[in-house]
Amino acid sequence: MRKFLTSKSGFFSVIVLCFWIKTYIIYQVEFDLGVQNILQQFLLFFNPLNSALIFLGVALFAKGRKAGVWLLTIYTTLNALLYANVVFYRFNSDFITIPTLTQTSNFTSLGGSIADLVAWHDLFYIIDLILLFAFFVLTKAHWSTERLPIKKPLLVLASGAILFTVNLGLAEIDRPQLLKRTFDRNYIVKYLGAYNFMIYDAVQSFNSSKQRVLASSDDLTEVENYTKSKYAEPNPDYFGVAAGKNIIKIHLESFQSFLIDYKLNGEEVTPFINSLVHDSEQNFTYFDNFFHQTEQGKTADAELIMDNSLYGLPQGSAFVTKGNNTYQALPAILQQQQGYTNAVFHGDYKSFWNRDEIYKQFGIDEFYDASYYDMDDDKVIGYGLKDKPFFAESMPYLESLPQPFYAHMITLTHHHPYLIDDEDATIGPATTGDASVDRYFQTARYLDESLEQFFNDLKASGLYDDSVIFLYGDHYGVSTNHNRAMSELLGEEVTKLKSAELQRVPFLIKIPGIEGGGINHEYAGQMDVVPTLLHLLGIEARDYIQFGTDLFSEEHQDFVPFRNGDFMTERFSRVDGVYYDTQTKEVIEEPTEEMEELRENVMQELELSDRVLYGDLLRFYTPNQNWTPVDPKNYRYGQ
Repeated sequence: MRKFLTSKSGFFSVIVLCFWIKTYIIYQVEFDLGVQNILQQFLLFFNPLNSALIFLGVALFAKGRKAGVWLLTIYTTLNALLYANVVFYRFNSDFITIPTLTQTSNFTSLGGSIADLVAWHDLFYIIDLILLFAFFVLTKAHWSTERLPIKKPLLVLASGAILFTVNLGLAEIDRPQLLKRTFDRNYIVKYLGAYNFMIYDAVQSFNSSKQRVLASSDDLTEVENYTKSKYAEPNPDYFGVAAGKNIIKIHLESFQSFLIDYKLNGEEVTPFINSLVHDSEQNFTYFDNFFHQTEQGKTADAELIMDNSLYGLPQGSAFVTKGNNTYQALPAILQQQQGYTNAVFHGDYKSFWNRDEIYKQFGIDEFYDASYYDMDDDKVIGYGLKDKPFFAESMPYLESLPQPFYAHMITLTHHHPYLIDDEDATIGPATTGDASVDRYFQTARYLDESLEQFFNDLKASGLYDDSVIFLYGDHYGVSTNHNRAMSELLGEEVTKLKSAELQRVPFLIKIPGIEGGGINHEYAGQMDVVPTLLHLLGIEARDYIQFGTDLFSEEHQDFVPFRNGDFMTERFSRVDGVYYDTQTKEVIEEPTEEMEELRENVMQELELSDRVLYGDLLRFYTPNQNWTPVDPKNYRYGQ
């Protein structure tokens, strides 16, 4: 045994074993993969082995002691990739994909957020590396200087390939068409492993990049037929009622609906937003079953959806990877149909999320980024300008816009890791011991106070009464990695279903000339906002490729697809492959034909939206005879 352990083959066996055990431990400790049965648990344990044999087996082709150097280099690289996924998952509940790696220009703004995601116990994840390096140094003198016979490394690689085939076969038994029909990366990692997911993602990225080259106008036919069939006729009481009115769109960063009416230690966290919901004189309609539909792009996905009624991509952000696509976005529609001026206001720099490029494709006239604001240290925290100075300094720019205008105000203080200065905190933190969750309520209160200040300024300027004003949450702020703290705060266990229900985000809208409708219980999502606004302005949404339907229409489609293929309806929901009765929360053991048909419908909708973006299909579509394709060269941002 001693002779074997001090040999090249022995070292290879030890490093494979370390890789196998460590990966499985990280699966169990760091990732919530939704393991539901013994086969899934076995595959979770089994899948690191084939990856270890294939990736590490390559090193056995090296001569003599170089094989050890190769082994340690590959092992360290794979560990670094896995740890990067650990940190990414702690906030995003998701895995890194190749498209997300193209978004590294954003990382300069993420320093505090990333630091907050690193845990002290992460030190344990390097102990094996230290021991293996020491083991190699102590044993390499006993290694043969000769190269292993070629059949040995080939046998190792073949063994890895055979084990992967077995792994995939067992996975297909439990989840048929795993690699053909999935929008959820958790499934791939659970069944095939994190490293095989990286290969899968590379193949997917390659395939998506070639789709634009191969696309033609024929590919648009099915998309157009689907969106036209889903179209909901406008409510005649609302159609055109806001024509020519200013539109002020307020983006509530990381704001989830559970904050509304929530009391922390007996004190309302968001008293001003609560007043918009409950005070009839404010004339707001609040949709309390409104969900975000974002994926890896988070804020950028929300912007894409809220201006285009298209889903974000399953990997990465369309803002970055599809920034040169043709779009027929709401700003361009409003400009061409009713002469609107379009502007975005944001206290971060214009290159973040590639906004300074993709906004041109949307037809946005003005982009007031950080260069327009006072970015002194006392006014900046986390991702950029604090919300109170942001709104205050935005008012002169807003008042100077030619009317009618479409103004998009993007807040950012209420963003992970929810940092706030002592002088800005007017409510104490929660006391769960989970720092980012505890601070979440303090930055939510700060955002609430910022909104009240902004509304007062709008009223003083005369813009308030003559504007459509709506507020929306862009995505979740508290990920599933904080379920313990959330269970404590909510007073109930955060189950899979509860977690899906917590993806509700606010949507409140005030329409001049229309009395507020109070609380509307219609199930809806971000996809529905564009057709709703178009109909309020008297513009036919039917002319455009959009996957949402008018919120005020009697024909509104009240099912809410999520990007991973799950969905919510008033009667039943599908979460992580399990059907639930939405009202009783009970599992539905035998799904009905209606449920399965809706599942197929959701998958079709996601696939068709992906075709539009991957194939850049809107370049082949002319909405109406008056439409002029947006020319990005006509737009220039900066002072």
